[in-house]
Amino acid sequence: MATLLYRLGRFSFRRRGLVALIWVVLLGAFGAGAATLSGQTSDSFTIPGTESQEALDVLAERFPEAAADGAQGRVVFAAPDGQTLTDPANQQAVESVVAELADAPQVATVADPFQSQAVSPDGTVAYAQVNYDVMFGDLTDEAKDALDDAVQAGRDAGLTVEVGGDVVEEVPATSATELIGVAVAALVLVITFGSFVAAGLPLLTAVLGVGIGVAGITALTGFIDMGSTTPILAMMLGLAVAIDYALFIVSRYRHELALGREGEEAAGRALGTAGSAVVFAGLTVVIALAGLSVVGVPMLTEMGLAAAATVLVAVLIALTLLPALLGFAGRRVLAGRVPGLKARDPESDEGRPGLGQRWARLVTRRPIPVLLVAVVGMLAVAIPALDLRLGLPDQGSAGTETTQRKAYDLLADGFGPGFNGPLLVVVDTSESADPQRAAEQVAGVVGRLDDVAAVVPPALDPDRDTALMTVIPQGSPSSAATEDLVGAIRDTASDIEADAGAAVMVTGTTAITIDFSETMNDALVPYLALVVGLSFVLLTMVFRSLLVPLKAALGFLLSMMATFGVTVAVFQNGFLADLIGVEQTGPIISMLPIFLIGVVFGLAMDYEVFLVTRMREEFVHGAAPRQSIVTGFQHGGRVVAAAAVIMISVFAGFIFAHDEMIKQMGFALAIAVAFDAFVVRMTIVPAVMALLGRRAWWLPRWLDRVLPDVDVEGERLTRRLARDTAVEEPVHVP
Repeated sequence: MATLLYRLGRFSFRRRGLVALIWVVLLGAFGAGAATLSGQTSDSFTIPGTESQEALDVLAERFPEAAADGAQGRVVFAAPDGQTLTDPANQQAVESVVAELADAPQVATVADPFQSQAVSPDGTVAYAQVNYDVMFGDLTDEAKDALDDAVQAGRDAGLTVEVGGDVVEEVPATSATELIGVAVAALVLVITFGSFVAAGLPLLTAVLGVGIGVAGITALTGFIDMGSTTPILAMMLGLAVAIDYALFIVSRYRHELALGREGEEAAGRALGTAGSAVVFAGLTVVIALAGLSVVGVPMLTEMGLAAAATVLVAVLIALTLLPALLGFAGRRVLAGRVPGLKARDPESDEGRPGLGQRWARLVTRRPIPVLLVAVVGMLAVAIPALDLRLGLPDQGSAGTETTQRKAYDLLADGFGPGFNGPLLVVVDTSESADPQRAAEQVAGVVGRLDDVAAVVPPALDPDRDTALMTVIPQGSPSSAATEDLVGAIRDTASDIEADAGAAVMVTGTTAITIDFSETMNDALVPYLALVVGLSFVLLTMVFRSLLVPLKAALGFLLSMMATFGVTVAVFQNGFLADLIGVEQTGPIISMLPIFLIGVVFGLAMDYEVFLVTRMREEFVHGAAPRQSIVTGFQHGGRVVAAAAVIMISVFAGFIFAHDEMIKQMGFALAIAVAFDAFVVRMTIVPAVMALLGRRAWWLPRWLDRVLPDVDVEGERLTRRLARDTAVEEPVHVP
């Protein structure tokens, strides 16, 4: 591996014009594809194999009017204080808004609240259901403006008018806050290298790689359904890993130049050593992300594959375009000094011991106390994770200043908290002798259950083989009582089916959330087995050891527990939530744990590979075990620390996003990288390595013979280059 990458580095450096041209052409081609082939994104998702999804499929087939997939809006009216909506003036204002909406572009149907009995018992709140004949992404500006004009007319008449439903949802998009993370990353690069030129190369390659990756994803939206958050997540991960990978290679290149080597040779050696670590670190991330496919949720699969493809592009650019750019820059990567900063070599042995070397010596001298403090501290931080609750965001989690949140609160006040999350009970009466009686029997049984506020009488489809009834819970959609109600209906389903001769299925917001969470939990063990198993084999090949990969996996589990603890404390319990703009606490998004595990496992192995590979490089070159830890940490610690700060900064830039999923993922990823890089990899790892000594590199002989030797630390490359140098030196003849 090291020899192959050495040749690739020299080739890219030497043929830099050709390599750069190829990547520029690819960027143009993908950009053109994004501009001409892209389609609308969609936030709908399916959960194959679950009861709630089966119920939705039955509705789509037999009850299409109840499973309409067009955009929907719910215009909520509230009367002024001391009045009701049934007062003549207020009722006329409501009917005027409804009439205006009925004539609006792309509107299919509008339900008058006074005719559809959508007025609260006290007459103060009512709603009009607006159904559009196109999906949300296909709504025109004229249709949106018409809705705004109708709402404003109601407000001008003295009513409180708010709008809920997907018609007012905003498509997640990048904003200026995400650029803060990139700015911090640029500052860290400048401080690390003390040079504008060296700092600019990782940023340039990262932007190019993410541009190609996101453009490719955007082009695919014209052919497949893709969530609106997928490109943002791909950009988040692509930026972070691309900057980190380029940082390691540029750092090693500058180190080789400082040793007196010429540019082409320095580029080859940088790729043969640091490039090998980039390849295996990137493969680990790709495996972890692509492994999300085993969960069986299409939306999670597309997110994982899109992010994996972007990471793969980042690796390819680091291995080809970056050496070419180093060729253009030449020795200028050592120039362009920043006033007040020394353009030092981050891996240099010169000068007095740095902070990293002093820290490594402290840890290796006192490994047991350091290990105990770090592990106990992480376990203490993980305690809130014991209260973890999973759910899906709804409009009740939106900001209190948004119209959808105000509509949500008005409906809860007027009709009860359960009105915002009704349960849909689908009754398959195709095998029943009397469908109407069977449906009414089901409604009677369900209506007698605890925590049921109301049951809307069942409605049969024209073929009389499917009945649909709406169950209004007493509790809110995310409450434990509503979750228990879903379980109670399903527990009694077998008895209902036996008595009524009809199959009963439950769907709706809470039911979908429960099924989604169970799907995530059921997939967690096989997913971990796949990802950890493949990565364990990969790391065993890299380090020629069994204990080092085992230590890496256990350290990752510790990082995950602490990350879940902090995430629950902030987003679920509200601890310091105001600092990051969390206005409404609630359950953690159901897909976050498994997505976080996949992403962070790959990123954690990045730092494991970069840091421990440097230690092994010293060990195989003859250093004693403890000295190899200190020297390897000295060479790699400062660069790993800079890479971690960069990755944390990029992820943290997404914490202030409006989308709840992006906000939680950005926060959790930033915290996870901080724990894993600084506590696990830079504290626990050297402590454990010091305790293990030479045993850290133990590998059974039979396994050593079976595993391919990938030479990630460049030992064979170094020996071959040393032999070639010796042969090429002229022999003095006396």
